Amino acid sequence: MKMIIRLVKPYWKMLTVSLTFKSAGALADLFLPWIIAYMIDTEIPKLQGSGSESLRSLYMLGGLMVFIAFLGLYLNVAANRKAELIAAMSVKTLRHDLFAKIEKLSANQVDQLTRPSLISRMTTDTYNMYNATASMQRLGVRAPVLLLGGILMSLLLDPFLTLIMVAMLPLIIIIVYFFSKRGIPLYKRTQGFVDKLIRKLREYVSGARVVRALSMSDHEIKKFDEANKNTIESELHAHITMAKINPMMNAVMNVGLVLVLVAGAYRIHEGQTEKGQIMAFVTYFTIILTAMMSITRVFVLASRATASAERIDEVLNMKEDMLDGEEDLVIDPSKPIIEFRNVYFSYNQKEANLTDVSFKLYQGQTLGIIGATGSGKTTLINLLMRFYDVDKGQILIYGKDIKSLKQNALRSQIGVVFQNDLIFADSIYGNIQFNRDQITNQDIETATRVAQAAFIYDKTDEMSHQMAQRGTNLSGGQKQRVLIARAVAGKPQIIVLDDASSALDYQTDMQMRNSLKKELKDTTMIIIAQRISSLRDSQLILLIDDGKIIASGTHEELLKTSEVYQEIAFYQLGGEKS
Repeated sequence: MKMIIRLVKPYWKMLTVSLTFKSAGALADLFLPWIIAYMIDTEIPKLQGSGSESLRSLYMLGGLMVFIAFLGLYLNVAANRKAELIAAMSVKTLRHDLFAKIEKLSANQVDQLTRPSLISRMTTDTYNMYNATASMQRLGVRAPVLLLGGILMSLLLDPFLTLIMVAMLPLIIIIVYFFSKRGIPLYKRTQGFVDKLIRKLREYVSGARVVRALSMSDHEIKKFDEANKNTIESELHAHITMAKINPMMNAVMNVGLVLVLVAGAYRIHEGQTEKGQIMAFVTYFTIILTAMMSITRVFVLASRATASAERIDEVLNMKEDMLDGEEDLVIDPSKPIIEFRNVYFSYNQKEANLTDVSFKLYQGQTLGIIGATGSGKTTLINLLMRFYDVDKGQILIYGKDIKSLKQNALRSQIGVVFQNDLIFADSIYGNIQFNRDQITNQDIETATRVAQAAFIYDKTDEMSHQMAQRGTNLSGGQKQRVLIARAVAGKPQIIVLDDASSALDYQTDMQMRNSLKKELKDTTMIIIAQRISSLRDSQLILLIDDGKIIASGTHEELLKTSEVYQEIAFYQLGGEKS
């Protein structure tokens, strides 16, 4: 409820108009039964022995009823339209704030929350907030007005019968409170299963080709069915729990209605009330029952929204564990462009992923990193880009700790091609230029030439050629060359190629590296590769194993000093083992 109030607060003027229209529309509906009672008990008896005067009065009352009905219709429709508009605008703001917050979370926090859960919170949970916000305005105002107004009008008609009806309300309140309290954790549990369902769906969509290639479609369908079944069972449990409210309320209110009719019959017989009043009273009783049902529906939606609001607030209120620095990057060629000082890091704070890593790299030099899968090569890049913060030690750029630098200033100077980088569903030009205004057409031409991406100009529409999502309409080597062109186009101080040439043939790889040296001779490069041929010209090569640097030096030095490097070279370079 607090979140809904926070969402609609900026639109309080429009909300005031909407609630006023809704309240007036509800009040208009309350006058109709009273007019009917007046016509039955007062005007119709006047027809006996009277002429057209009484008929004229009835016509006037009938016309008044039609006017009130259409007025109520107009006010309710206008209020509903404003309610939907306010709900849409407020949830739009909520989604924007949530997305902006996710952008500020560290990679570690995203790992904790999980990506499927964040997608679920951005979609399902915000949609639940939309439903609740709209319903609160439509039903959350109209229903209480009808409930309280119906009780008040009933009191004016017959206080005794009203007391019988009001006696049912405490029992109804207990029923609604009891089941709403049970419903909130059930809906929260359901959203957890939705997270797992989304995760399973993302895994299948991303790996559909692998699944089909290995003939594992039936197995994946079974796993998806299991996740789907768990979600449905949890949702059914929540819905069935909350669905018990309506029949129980109906039973209580119907018992109350029977008591009112029995008591009303006795009071008519005793001459203490009129038939028209009983008819009006039954109508008001129906209005009150409908209002209670609407309030129940609001409670059901509110219960679901409360569970969603807690999940959304968990993200919005999450303290950023990686504060942005305040300094701009100042280039000082006299200092190492990159320096790792005794860096220690662990993703889960249990097992060390990097241990006592130290090295220096000067501007224009090339660093090669080689090692077994899972040895910590990509982790070095994650720390350099400040996706994670080191546990111990320092990472310096031109002598400045990266924690003191503005993250955008740091990352704008680094062009990176990740191991599993992403091609967007856009044109080739859009993927390379990537909405960076400072990049010119000349920069893109240079970048494609360096990346050996001449294949682009073989296509009929060249740079305008549309890429499928994740670049599925390109070969592996073509995707890597587009990604390298994207990294080079920004003219960064540092270029990082994380296994970025694994899909290139040896000749293209060599041509690309030669072109990088020629066109970007003052640019510092970090090349992570499994092939020594991609690293052998580097001024510094790090051999990493289990998060530790076990050997470092040039290609020639490592061939003399490192048995592990000698063995890799022997198998890759055909006997170049000393």
